[in-house]
Amino acid sequence: MFDLGNFLTLSTFGESHGAAYGGIINNFPAGLAVDLDKVQQELDRRKPGQSAIVTQRKESDTVKFLSGIFDGKTTGTPIGFTIENENQKSKDYDHISKAYRPSHADFTYDQKFGHRDYRGGGKSSARETVNWVVAGSLAKQLLPQNVEINAYVSSVGEIFCEKPYQDLDFSKTESNDVRCPDPETAEKMISKIKEIKKEGNTIGGTITCVIRNLPVGIGEPVFGKLQAELAKAMLNINACKGFEYGSGFCGAKMTGKDHNDLFNDDFSTKTNLSGGIQGGISNGMDVYFRVAFKPVATILRPQESMDKDGNPVIVEGKGRHDPCVLPRAVPVVENLAAFVLADLYLINKLRRV
Repeated sequence: MFDLGNFLTLSTFGESHGAAYGGIINNFPAGLAVDLDKVQQELDRRKPGQSAIVTQRKESDTVKFLSGIFDGKTTGTPIGFTIENENQKSKDYDHISKAYRPSHADFTYDQKFGHRDYRGGGKSSARETVNWVVAGSLAKQLLPQNVEINAYVSSVGEIFCEKPYQDLDFSKTESNDVRCPDPETAEKMISKIKEIKKEGNTIGGTITCVIRNLPVGIGEPVFGKLQAELAKAMLNINACKGFEYGSGFCGAKMTGKDHNDLFNDDFSTKTNLSGGIQGGISNGMDVYFRVAFKPVATILRPQESMDKDGNPVIVEGKGRHDPCVLPRAVPVVENLAAFVLADLYLINKLRRV
């Protein structure tokens, strides 16, 4: 219904238990040699069934490009793609055909449209993010090669990765199931998620994302600020509840003397409480932000609720669900950030001759 992006845009389609997901990317420049294996690698990072701490639904998430790429290069025409759904168990959702899961989109979708696909949540399903990963993985290849985008799980419930991101080795992020680059913290997070899963419950947490070597000047004044575009993209992720960049809410406790980032001789800054963004425009320092995710609404234990006729009912989740969205959301955060950056990067090229 609405597109992601301003100049570089993504329109998507699909429901959780429909035939396929897919999308159309417009205004992707012609002549870029694309590595389609890298696109599939990003999808493999997001797909279900990877470990014991995520949903056991099995999907290959194989992307098929329909247009816009020929002989390994983009043609400048719309890039169309699809990902088939392969492993639905629609009967697992028969019990909520008329009942509403607490804190889920069931009620609001019914009220807005008057008719909803209750299987897997239909359009409200986080499976929609498979489209965003395809678009973002192409966008990563459009950005300057030295731009690095690294996201990782920085907290699960009350378990926090206490090390600042500068002290972390991002090459270790993929070394464990929870995608936290600090091995000791990762073990605690994994144990907590397994404990929560056994209880039929779910748990939330945060993901931190760090963008390095972004050129100065990315982001538009007033209504296209870099942090605003990143926040809008992140807050569209299912279960996302909050976004902060740089000093975030901690900055509200500080004075200007302590918060200001003083310049070095080369126009870098001695500190980076601005999070690499000033006036909505990148300043050449690391851009870093944190995204908060709530616990998944569908839990495998009884809850009091209501049906569409206003009758009290007991709802209990069935089937295969993530006890924690964080591990699979890491590549979603990275690739959404890449798409936002690529969009603003292309717009910025029009600013000066």
